[in-house]
Amino acid sequence: MAETAAPARVSGGSPAGRLGLCLLLLAGLAVLSCAIGVTQVSPLALFDDPRAAQLLLVSRIPRTLAVILTGATMAVAGVIMQLLVRNRFVEPGTTGTNEAAMLGLLGATLLAPAWPIFAKMLCAAVAALLGTLVFLALARRIPPQRPLLVPLVGLVYGGILAACASFVAFQADLLQYLAIWMSGEFSGVLSGRYELLWLAGVLAVLAYLVADQFTIAGLGEVASRSLGLRYRQVLGFGVVVVSLVSALVIVTVGVLPFVGLVVPNLVSRIMGDNLRESLPVVAATGAGLLLICDMLGRVLRAPYEIPAGTVFGLFGAALFLIMLLRRGAHG
Repeated sequence: MAETAAPARVSGGSPAGRLGLCLLLLAGLAVLSCAIGVTQVSPLALFDDPRAAQLLLVSRIPRTLAVILTGATMAVAGVIMQLLVRNRFVEPGTTGTNEAAMLGLLGATLLAPAWPIFAKMLCAAVAALLGTLVFLALARRIPPQRPLLVPLVGLVYGGILAACASFVAFQADLLQYLAIWMSGEFSGVLSGRYELLWLAGVLAVLAYLVADQFTIAGLGEVASRSLGLRYRQVLGFGVVVVSLVSALVIVTVGVLPFVGLVVPNLVSRIMGDNLRESLPVVAATGAGLLLICDMLGRVLRAPYEIPAGTVFGLFGAALFLIMLLRRGAHG
């Protein structure tokens, strides 16, 4: 990405080794996540007590899978957005994508409340797609030598869309719905209520299949075309992936801030910008960090819960500031 300085790449360990370590840690966190809850369940009880097995199958495993899918796909959406815009300070939450998706979901809820959730998700995805395209059009008008204006414009643009959503929700007495969509949390996830997130997982896999094209697209339109890349098609596919993933996550669990911003920057400092190598690690890291935040939200004020989006917002903001300051200190 030309607008920002290349991150200092930390040496040590092969990409396969890093991915194996991430998956091992993720598996451990997933087991721990299944063990945490208001009701204490011992491993032996799973064989003797049908209610314990049902609790695991209906609630805890679906919740853990939902967190993993959300963290992984939001991190992938973030790295794709950063490559397409060629700016490390953007993610779906700072480009108006999430706010546009909420406007679409709000419109579907208001105009067709009887529609199934999948139809409402499609409305949110179309709105997110249009909102992202408008942001890209705005970003293209910003001089390349002023990269910090890109996230600033995105925040202002997202703020306008959020204000429109709040106004519509207030007029329609739907502010409670809007508050739910804006606070990413997993307490309501049960079997049968999170399966849309598997579609986001499929999109992340499709993105990995064209990871090399995304890496080339990150060099810019002129360089990409000179290397024979169909830049417009790759750009369009990336925007569709980001929009659909954002809509699926918002419809299912709400907005998760900083996942798509912090995780790609964190992994990029270690592995560089070759998505063929780094994208699986980005997904595993996003899933692992969100699992940690979800578990913290469950245990800090047990039996009450702090939304995972709130915990990750605090953690992500602190981590991103540390990365910014360390980069500044090291030039």
